[in-house]
Amino acid sequence: MPDTSVLTVSPTFAADVREYLLRAPRQLPSKYFYDALGSALFEAICRLPWYRVTRAESTLLALHASAIIEPLGDPLVLAELGCGSGEKLATFITGASRPIEAVHLVDVSAAALDAASTCLASLPIGNVVTHLLSYEDGLRRLGAPREEPMMILFLGSNIGNFDPPADAHLLCRIRACLRPGDALLLGTDLVKPEHDLLLAYDDPLQVTAAFNLNVLRRINDELGGTFDLDAFAHRAIWNAHESRIEMHLMSLAAQRVHIAACDLDLEFEANELIWTESSYKYTATQVLEMGRDAGFVPGDQWIDADAGFALTRFGVED
Repeated sequence: MPDTSVLTVSPTFAADVREYLLRAPRQLPSKYFYDALGSALFEAICRLPWYRVTRAESTLLALHASAIIEPLGDPLVLAELGCGSGEKLATFITGASRPIEAVHLVDVSAAALDAASTCLASLPIGNVVTHLLSYEDGLRRLGAPREEPMMILFLGSNIGNFDPPADAHLLCRIRACLRPGDALLLGTDLVKPEHDLLLAYDDPLQVTAAFNLNVLRRINDELGGTFDLDAFAHRAIWNAHESRIEMHLMSLAAQRVHIAACDLDLEFEANELIWTESSYKYTATQVLEMGRDAGFVPGDQWIDADAGFALTRFGVED
């Protein structure tokens, strides 16, 4: 069983909530979805028949793990940004049939890190280190000097949660912490029919709605908020011009909300929106161009054409 250590920092939840809710339009950072309940709800979303991202990516990882990992040397270090439950990484390591020197898990959810560590416990991994950190802070830790080659995995189309130019900045940060001989494996959701996209983000069982509303419940519990969850509704919108799904919470009536920890009083109009998440969709060519623009060498690409999902390996050269 691998040794596990935990590295933590304190979040800036109250400061971010205040800043983003005072913006026009009102917003909340999507990273705050992922407390223990939010992480569990997201794992449920991944199992919904209308949300095909996880199944498509897991299939690609299982089928092509050996080919993906083959160009990298030994001993190998893997690092996943936003590890979630760890199931996809376990699928990848199992499919690669290759011992791993160490695995670094970066996530803002302590529950996700615990679940991922448990999921990886029986696999041939020398050491597992969990980092309760944002992507940016996690990359600073991963950039420490080392001798072993590293592959960073950024899966689940999490890059799609970043607006341009933030996505380009993040890819450049990933590139900066890697050295020649390292690699990035990027999972991206591709553009598909609007009907399919809306079903994935506004499912008939309303699991995604519960996931979205949970961020208000978290503000109430942790920051002394007075949000009435019954007075807000989940809305998913396909913005074709920007090639993104937008998730919002809509105020169903004029109302006031107080958040004690933020020293904040808000007045909402009926139908006013809080923008909680963007999920950009790409073409396969756009994905290659994004990596090239960040300084990577585009490598192989594996695509599930039916589900509309791509895995792309980017290399690092001098």
